[in-house]
Amino acid sequence: MTRIYNCSVEAEYTAGMRLARSAIGRGALVVIPTDTVYGVAADAFSSEAVERLLEAKGRDRSSPPPVLIPGIPTLDALATDIAEPVRHLVARFWPGGLTVLLKAQPSLAWDLGETRGTVALRMPSNKVALDLLSETGPLAVSSANRTGSPSAIDVHGAEDMLGNSVAVYLDGGVAGLDYEPIGDRPGDTSSTIVDATRFATNGGKIHIVRNGVISRAAIHEVIGDALAPPAQSVDSDEAAAG
Repeated sequence: MTRIYNCSVEAEYTAGMRLARSAIGRGALVVIPTDTVYGVAADAFSSEAVERLLEAKGRDRSSPPPVLIPGIPTLDALATDIAEPVRHLVARFWPGGLTVLLKAQPSLAWDLGETRGTVALRMPSNKVALDLLSETGPLAVSSANRTGSPSAIDVHGAEDMLGNSVAVYLDGGVAGLDYEPIGDRPGDTSSTIVDATRFATNGGKIHIVRNGVISRAAIHEVIGDALAPPAQSVDSDEAAAG
């Protein structure tokens, strides 16, 4: 039977974090709050756990989950060919609501699905998420909802959709309150996703592939002409964890 742990109560927070670490270690799923929306998390280095995550959401391998990381130094451990404008973006917006699509380190022993050699990375700005990440390392985390449904912004919304497919639910209150919902969908506080995988071959441009809580204007302010015009943006069905 799954249980929700209220992270505003010290005893429940301690118990919930301990059980969440244990669940991740055995390949089970955990729902966590992030600064944007709630996410469903799995061990990024366990193909079985990632498969469970995709099944819980009603997805297949063609929709690989993003990876949440505990700090900026982890960026170079998981990604390669990181352009200077990307480093400027993460310095400005991490921890926070920006997901960056990059080329994955080829030596990584993981299977997130049909990634075509890429990985979507984000460092969230949420104490519960960061505390768990500091214990587990990088986690595959996608929005805590069934595919086609709105992203959950509280733990009860996540539980309604994911139920017993998740071992532990960590309740961190309502997510996304620090952001204006300016993304592609009304009321949505999901992260903005930028694609830098073709930076070296497309004239040095970074594309916004999903509009989210970090505005185009804010990104342009940091990287200027390295941001591709809207007409050149590419479509993405990626649903990052926050």
